[in-house]
Amino acid sequence: MGAVKLQLPLPKNVDGVTLDPNPDWSFDALLVELNSIEKKLNGSSKFPLPFIKAESRELSASKNNSQRGFIMQVSDDDVVDVERDTKDEVGDHFVKGRKRFACDEIYLSDSDHSEEGLGIELQHDLMDKVGLVESALSELAHEHQLTIAEEMRDQLSALEAEVMDENEKLASTLERVERNTEAQREMSRKFDMQYQRKIAEALDDHLTAVQRDHEHRSQIEERRIRDDAAREEAKRKEKALQEEKARQEMIRAEAKVQARLEAERVEKEKAAALEAERKAAKEAAAAAEKASESLMNAPSEANKVPKDVTSHKHSAAGNTIRASENAQKLEEKRLMIYNEIASQNEALGSGSNKACRKYEMEIARRIRTITGTKENVRVKADELIKLISDSTCPQSISIAMFAQKVVSLCVNPTGSFNSAVYAYGRVIVLVTSKVPLAMDILIGELNKVCIYAVPKYIIYSEAAFQTKEAYYKAIGYTEEDGKIESTDSYVDRLSAYMKLYGALVQTEVEGCQNLHGLREGWAWIARFLNVLPANLYTAAALQAFLEMAGFALHKRYKTQFRKMLDVIAKDFLTALKDRGDAKLNKVIVNIRNYIESNQFLKEPEGWRLRSNLESHNFTPESDHQQQYGYQQNRYYY
Repeated sequence: MGAVKLQLPLPKNVDGVTLDPNPDWSFDALLVELNSIEKKLNGSSKFPLPFIKAESRELSASKNNSQRGFIMQVSDDDVVDVERDTKDEVGDHFVKGRKRFACDEIYLSDSDHSEEGLGIELQHDLMDKVGLVESALSELAHEHQLTIAEEMRDQLSALEAEVMDENEKLASTLERVERNTEAQREMSRKFDMQYQRKIAEALDDHLTAVQRDHEHRSQIEERRIRDDAAREEAKRKEKALQEEKARQEMIRAEAKVQARLEAERVEKEKAAALEAERKAAKEAAAAAEKASESLMNAPSEANKVPKDVTSHKHSAAGNTIRASENAQKLEEKRLMIYNEIASQNEALGSGSNKACRKYEMEIARRIRTITGTKENVRVKADELIKLISDSTCPQSISIAMFAQKVVSLCVNPTGSFNSAVYAYGRVIVLVTSKVPLAMDILIGELNKVCIYAVPKYIIYSEAAFQTKEAYYKAIGYTEEDGKIESTDSYVDRLSAYMKLYGALVQTEVEGCQNLHGLREGWAWIARFLNVLPANLYTAAALQAFLEMAGFALHKRYKTQFRKMLDVIAKDFLTALKDRGDAKLNKVIVNIRNYIESNQFLKEPEGWRLRSNLESHNFTPESDHQQQYGYQQNRYYY
């Protein structure tokens, strides 16, 4: 073993001697302390020491004076010699009595070659001979060093084991903490889910309770509404029963009035017939007397019969109206219905009934606001049907008001009339499909104000009409401030009446029946050409009718309608030209242009309602034609 340089903390007690070396002692102080210890050991030893140290321990104070701590240098040979000498001289007692130093603050380096320890310096230089105490101290220090190193290794091992155990405990604790944390988290999640479930259940229970409460309130409200409805229904039924009773009473009163009026009418007709017979007899007697006087004055002319007398006779007998037999019968039928309704309304006092006057204003307002749109026509028709069917005002009065207000549209016609005339026809068809009596009353009203809508013609005769004004009034002229209107005004109004009539007869609505449709229009034009003469009035009526109904008539009758137009072009227009009246030139040109330019093939303006609604759905019938005879340019219906 090489020399070991140690810086040792000395044991605190050796054989009762307390040692507390100061690391900062000087070397001289250390020698003094060692001498003192040696003396004490010699004095207390039972055996005399075999040698006395002759060499003084006095060293130069300057030697190693700069080093701090206690430094001992011991060689391996010296240690062996010291141990052997000690055994020989001191004996077993000393050896047995040795006690190790307890060095609490020793530090040993594992490497013999380390120079970074606690100041231990290994030296291989031989030291001077030392005494027994010093050798024993060296041995004890060496043993103590080994013991301390071993203890330190054991402590380090124990510390390492303890640290590893602590680490394992810490890891186990962390793992247990993590498990506990995860368990707490899972438990919290379960608690949250359970809490949310409880909240959801509570909310569901609340909503269910609210719904039950709402249903209960709804049931109560429904029962209340049903009870109110039942009460209203009972009141309505009671009111309807009372109204029905009143209506039955009104019907009975109307029946009595009609019976009385019928009896009066029969009496009037009988009186009129008797009066006509007496008048005819008087005129015939006067004519015969005049003829006999002419024969007495001029015997050579006895066999001649004056034509004017014959014509006058027919006129005097009342034969001043030209119309087809069927047209006269239909007119008489409608006139009878019209007069009955008028008499009934007069008996009911329609003029003094405030409610009826209010209904008249409502009906007039709705008729005036009719336009050529789909929605407007539908709404106005529904409103008029509701007003006519309302029981507040008798239906006969409402129907008469409706007919009068529609026909009054033709008085002083404006531009809006021409653009909405097809819409008027559609509204009339929709209303009369629900109230059929309204069609007869409306046509009767139209025939009353416009004889050409029958069609018929009144022949002027001085015997029947004392003045021209009387004749004009008979054919439809109006009088204002004692003056007869102008011919132009009359012709304009006449054209408006015929436009309304033409728009009405050509109207067809899906799902509704036109009670006066195209069949009546075809019959009108055939009767017109067969009976009526060609003059300004009839030409204006024909032009207006063709402009309104010609398109629909051609769609329905096609070839037959073209033949009808040929008759108009050849016969009617020729007859107009032959009259030589300059006022007829315009109407002749208009009718000729209508026929030659095929205007009947084009849809008239306003014929199709706006909003892409076809107000007239016609189905051409090329194979199925009405059976009208054509013989010598005459049509028979």
